[in-house]
Amino acid sequence: MRINASEIRVGMLLEYKDDLWQVLKTQHVKPGKGGAFAQVEMKSVNKNTKLNERFRSSETVEKASLEETNFNFLYKDENNYFFMNPKSFEQIEIKKDIIGEKGKLLTENLEVSVNFYNDSAISVNLPNQVHCKIESTDVALKGQTVSSSYKPAILDNGLNIQVPPFIEVDDEIVVDTRNLEYVKKI
Repeated sequence: MRINASEIRVGMLLEYKDDLWQVLKTQHVKPGKGGAFAQVEMKSVNKNTKLNERFRSSETVEKASLEETNFNFLYKDENNYFFMNPKSFEQIEIKKDIIGEKGKLLTENLEVSVNFYNDSAISVNLPNQVHCKIESTDVALKGQTVSSSYKPAILDNGLNIQVPPFIEVDDEIVVDTRNLEYVKKI
């Protein structure tokens, strides 16, 4: 689908120069002299390279059409994560580097949505919030709130995050999967 350069937003996937690019940053500039343009920073999904490109407002670019399907997480091995389609029971495997650090938040039967481009999985979207348990954290010191109101904690899945001082070992918390931050205590 062709879109105007002024419609490019962060997170979009574009087909450009025979590759698939994810938009990391975009800035719309209207100089005093000359036409307006969009300065776009993109990262190649396949080659892991970055590109800064300038598109005039009148130009059009091809937005990648993705197919989104829901899957349930099954298990992982040293290189891949394995998912099953709950409707057709078809199983797929996705390389660990596609999911990245968020793979630690996957739990058995967690429903995720997988984006496909030309029948190959390119990204996995987790639910916005997941439940985790605190495995270890520092003891909160009285009067420490002047310098910082958060302390480091390690979750049961090995992820390191910052939590408020009242959180203790074995507490159940909710973590935002988009930015890997503490949301609330359960």
